[in-house]
Amino acid sequence: MRVRARARSRRALVSAVSAAAAASLLLSGCAQDPKEASGPSGAPSGDKARLTLTVGVFGAFGLQEAGLYDEYMAQNPGIRIEQTSIERNENYYPQLLTHLGTGAGLADIQAVEVNNIAEITATQADKLVDLGKAPGVDKAAYLPWKWAQGTAPASKGGATVGLGTDIGPQGICYRKDLFEAAGLPGDREAVGALWAGDWNKYLETGKTYKAKAGDGKAFVDSASGVMAAVTGSSAQRFYDDQGKVVYKTNPAVRGAFDLAASFATEGLSAKLQQFTPGWDQGFANGSFATVSCPAWMLGYIQDKAGPAGKDKWDVAQAPKPSNWGGSFLVVPKAGKHAEEAARLAAWLTAPAQQAKLFEKRGSFPSASAAYALPAVSGAQHAYFGGAPIGEIFSKAAQGVPVTVVGPKDLVIAQNLADIGMLQVDQKGRSPQEGWEAAVKAIDNALDQ
Repeated sequence: MRVRARARSRRALVSAVSAAAAASLLLSGCAQDPKEASGPSGAPSGDKARLTLTVGVFGAFGLQEAGLYDEYMAQNPGIRIEQTSIERNENYYPQLLTHLGTGAGLADIQAVEVNNIAEITATQADKLVDLGKAPGVDKAAYLPWKWAQGTAPASKGGATVGLGTDIGPQGICYRKDLFEAAGLPGDREAVGALWAGDWNKYLETGKTYKAKAGDGKAFVDSASGVMAAVTGSSAQRFYDDQGKVVYKTNPAVRGAFDLAASFATEGLSAKLQQFTPGWDQGFANGSFATVSCPAWMLGYIQDKAGPAGKDKWDVAQAPKPSNWGGSFLVVPKAGKHAEEAARLAAWLTAPAQQAKLFEKRGSFPSASAAYALPAVSGAQHAYFGGAPIGEIFSKAAQGVPVTVVGPKDLVIAQNLADIGMLQVDQKGRSPQEGWEAAVKAIDNALDQ
């Protein structure tokens, strides 16, 4: 699932451990626009299936496709796992809220997308099992910021009701050939050093690039993409820790908007809208040199840039760590087998299983304990010049700040991008005009 504002997540990283995985990654999780993914996992039926656990997800979530259900059933022959999937989260999530409200129609385990987890923890925590107390769950094995996202506010009991599956730590994907043609280094370490620790250095690098780059070779794909990455690296964004909407007065948000707008006003943007045909074609044409890219986007770039882009694209550390994407598993108390479901949810999200999911499906682990496992620590990406993607994205993931995620984060982010920044980038409106248009649209949406 995705939106133009890049607020929705996609899970589609190519795991360089296996060429076969590369072909499947665009189907992963909340990442893409899956065609379908439903039905039982092929588990045995009959007398051996003493207890059936159901899992409700959206899209091709990856757990079934990676063989994790089959592995669990092999280890627990008395358990049968059946998965059902609704194609898009836009359809899945409203139904989940309805079922939680009525206490009926729920699967034993339900998936929740990151943009919905704040509403779940704030309004539905009393209807969900505290998975922080489930057997086999070790809080220390997970990234602190991901654990915090799945934990209800203290005023709502403070239970950890969502166990994280994947995340989307970001780097900067760049075209080595375009950098070198503009007199910039092509080596990923040297490239990362150009803007290390400061998004303003990313802007200055863009100005240096523009001075020598050829016509039609923009520095970034879009100003909106820059804004989202910069905003995502801030500890406080749209809400404060009391749950109050503060995006208008938070200097980090306005600073990110103005900085991103500079990429447009300085002529550094290709003025493309993400996840549109023009953006896709831009990868193939090499019409921009850099894009802020979560781990799952590597597979997307490989698909759109095609064979001609191999070894031209590379990935370096972003100026500051940020995250785009991810999901959770929750266990409704109203489920028929809540205790057994909690054990399964804990197993599916344990570090060993997250490493397998990364290896087979490209979903980057939210369990930091998985980063030392060979499937993650040794992962390289052949298309991106053998980039050590396990190392790059593990470092990024561990640097992401613990951020308050509010129930209307998606609404705010989407309007800042589509109503505000897009007008600056594509229609030539001033940054102030773009900001005022976005604020008006956001306030109207929040009042509804």
